[in-house]
Amino acid sequence: MAELTTLASPLDVGGVKIRNRVFLAPMSGITDEPFRQRAYGHGAGLVVSEMVASGELAKGRAGCDLRIRHSGLPVHMVQLAGREAVHMAEGARIAAGESADIIDINMGCPAKKVTGGYAGSALMRDLDHALSLIEAVVGAVSVPVTVKMRLGWDESALNAPMLARRAEQAGVSMVTVHGRTRCQFYQGKADWRAIARVKQAVSIPVVANGDVGSPEEAATILEQSGADAVMIGRAHYGAPWIAGSIASIAGGVSAPGIPHAPQALADYVVSHYEDMLSLYGAESGLRQARKHLGWYLDRHASDVSAEQRKAILTSFKPGEVVAELCRVFADGAQPTSLRSAA
Repeated sequence: MAELTTLASPLDVGGVKIRNRVFLAPMSGITDEPFRQRAYGHGAGLVVSEMVASGELAKGRAGCDLRIRHSGLPVHMVQLAGREAVHMAEGARIAAGESADIIDINMGCPAKKVTGGYAGSALMRDLDHALSLIEAVVGAVSVPVTVKMRLGWDESALNAPMLARRAEQAGVSMVTVHGRTRCQFYQGKADWRAIARVKQAVSIPVVANGDVGSPEEAATILEQSGADAVMIGRAHYGAPWIAGSIASIAGGVSAPGIPHAPQALADYVVSHYEDMLSLYGAESGLRQARKHLGWYLDRHASDVSAEQRKAILTSFKPGEVVAELCRVFADGAQPTSLRSAA
């Protein structure tokens, strides 16, 4: 895996130094502050906030402040989504005011609630309008601006190379490409070779994304795409250490903080749960933590009884949830290996 070793080297993004080239993807409802802190602590080179709707941020809607606030990490990267240039510019200024080091523009989200509002990957259907948003954000802030996109809207319009080239001309410092079209959502296999056409179209760094969860897959996506870095998303469900593990393997070192022993895993999951309750408050935190607890159970305690699983995922009493988590994970559950977690 000769290609893999390149992932251990630093990367410059518009003057911002990134420690390695294995990134945690922004995921709505997932990559909040507790998750990002864990991923970075395990060695991920760069972590990105959840997508923030620029219109809601500009209007001061509740909850947006938690998504953009600085988490204390060396590089604070905020992703914005939207359709209106004035809102995107104002959202970027607000994020920069919260000490964002990099602003990312979402032009890749395939969710209907996003594309239905003509944001996310719907912007790839109108590159002139997409460029007006990029220009508005670049003009509003002095920090580097990046763009995350897909290959195109569908197979008849694979225009990612054109969007990337125009984005670079507008002042964007890096582009990330998910190797699927919007109409594919997450079906089939990401086309890593198609990302190479974007790499050939620009001189700024290109990040390859889609279906990576192991060192072997990271090496292959680099080889096939020619990309400068890799971004990993869904493979982190129940395993915030995946990006850091791959970066550590690339560098020939041990990834920090992975909970290998049963008691360590129990402590890890409980700590994540309690941090979410602290961030959101008990009522909201209970609900938002359940998907993470479900993923931890799926990966590391798949033989948990239906009764225990229900108790963990439906209880409104944090003390009961913590007690059940300790019973499930400390009684012998083991974290999956990096290879089997992919």
